Amino acid sequence: MKSIDRRQFIGAGIATAAVAGACHFALAQGAAGTSAAPGGAIKDKRPTIHAPGLKFGAYDPHGDFAQQTNVTTEALFMPWEDVDLSSLPAADAYAVQHGRNLLVTVEPWSWDQDFRLTSGELQSKVLDGSYDRNMHEISRLIGQMKSAVIVRWAQEMEDRESRFSWAGWQPDAYITAYRRMMDIVKKEAPNAQLMWSPKGVPGLKDYFPGNDYVDYVGLSVFGLEAFDKIAHGAPRTFKDNLDQGYGLVEEFSKPVWVAELGYEGGDTYLTTWMDDVTRDREEYPLLEEVVYFNDREVHPWPYNLGRPDWRVIRSDRTG
Repeated sequence: MKSIDRRQFIGAGIATAAVAGACHFALAQGAAGTSAAPGGAIKDKRPTIHAPGLKFGAYDPHGDFAQQTNVTTEALFMPWEDVDLSSLPAADAYAVQHGRNLLVTVEPWSWDQDFRLTSGELQSKVLDGSYDRNMHEISRLIGQMKSAVIVRWAQEMEDRESRFSWAGWQPDAYITAYRRMMDIVKKEAPNAQLMWSPKGVPGLKDYFPGNDYVDYVGLSVFGLEAFDKIAHGAPRTFKDNLDQGYGLVEEFSKPVWVAELGYEGGDTYLTTWMDDVTRDREEYPLLEEVVYFNDREVHPWPYNLGRPDWRVIRSDRTG
């Protein structure tokens, strides 16, 4: 059996929702708010949407945000291999129906670990044009969408400890590859906007591809209380985790999103994060939106912490 590595295929969440209709939405969330699971643990950890405040989006393969009207962006993850591209029009229809924009993250690999190229092989094939056709096919469908679309390609490139095959390439090679792919997006989907999305660690500035190739900057911010206590000696806040990345990208003067957001921990930890993440803070004048990653992590975290479950609905757990 093939081992699928990363997030659910695009059709597993949004396309299913578009087809399943009311049956799917009946399993989705009701009104926003905090409720308690047995033992006092928070059962529903969706963030408070502050008004005024930051805009809010979600990657939501389980449909937990399907009924929520204050979600601005629907996020998708897709490899450029092993994916049913016919699900992209379904995703567009879903976004239009719910009045949402689309953030499409294209990951340049296979989600089947048995068929992944090495980092060097992937780099060579991207740079020699072997994958141009893949990006053309995806971009052509994006160009036909009715929704407003932002394309995010090969995220967290500066993190040399990352699991991604493209992470840690030399900056000039990554920039050349990024520009090549985004030139295809510009041609096939001229109305789409482009997101350059580092993780937010030192060294990211070397990977900046230039103002003409960046409409938005996306960062990744995840809070795991157990990790905080081991790595930092105490729980950290959303601000604690955002400060470094934001400080590194603010000089580019581009709108900033938290393109991937998640948090997990005890009740006090969760309550703080839930209340903080959409607050409009003066210290982050470029920050516009946060996008919640509403699924379980695929890869284990350090210190034998396993795979954190970022999903907002915690009905099958007590803490």
